[in-house]
Amino acid sequence: MLRQPAVAGRFYPDDAGELAQQVASFCVTESTPEKAEPPRRAMACLVPHAGYRFSGHVAGAVYARIALPRRILMLGPRHYPRGQAQAILSEGAWQTPLGRAEIDTELAAQLKRACPSLAEDSVAHSREHALEVQLPFLQHLMGDFRFVPIALGTVDFTELETLGRAIAEVLSAQTEAVLMIASSDMNHYESDAVTRIKDRKALDRIVALDPRGLLEAVRKEGVSMCGVGPAVSVLTAARRLGATRAELIHYATSGDVNGDHNEVVGYAGVIVE
Repeated sequence: MLRQPAVAGRFYPDDAGELAQQVASFCVTESTPEKAEPPRRAMACLVPHAGYRFSGHVAGAVYARIALPRRILMLGPRHYPRGQAQAILSEGAWQTPLGRAEIDTELAAQLKRACPSLAEDSVAHSREHALEVQLPFLQHLMGDFRFVPIALGTVDFTELETLGRAIAEVLSAQTEAVLMIASSDMNHYESDAVTRIKDRKALDRIVALDPRGLLEAVRKEGVSMCGVGPAVSVLTAARRLGATRAELIHYATSGDVNGDHNEVVGYAGVIVE
């Protein structure tokens, strides 16, 4: 199966040359060449998935700092009420203007065996943008890689923790590094001031590597973090795989781009090591 892009021309350019140029502009660190840090061997990361105009610089700041492996596991939210609550695709490729990104069939099969709740489902992925918008970054920075896409439509902690444990079990047995990517935007459609306060409370739990605390904070504080489910599963897996720290690399809101601070969306980039 070849999945065609769902949001090319809207969330990011559909012209290959323009897209490559834009992604390259985002994947630049603020360090001078003399002070540039070597790429970090990350276990996981959190990146946003809005239109590149608004959040591309946040995602790029994360990807530019990571020594990206050739195998990627991506978890994102299911924004639409269609398809399975834990949807995986294990065969085929996804098309973007920069070319085809191949699915890691072997890794997907292992994940399905370890976590039977993962259901093969193209419907949940057909219109989703949360994972699609990550691919041009990976294609630009690596070229050759394989990935497994998972879309989550559940916020039940037990289900998310079970998935995270299964992911850790599978990844711990791999001979090659696998980067886990959790795709999420932060608080939605409140003022910039309120959004920054709410997002800080969620991000405090993320950098503390506290998946249960993250879900509790999101619920208690009313943080409309669309990818809290993927973040909980990835944090659960990362902790079981021995993660010891997480760092907030960049934070911004849509108000920083368009000047409207009355109704914004928050964007955060985090690296887990």
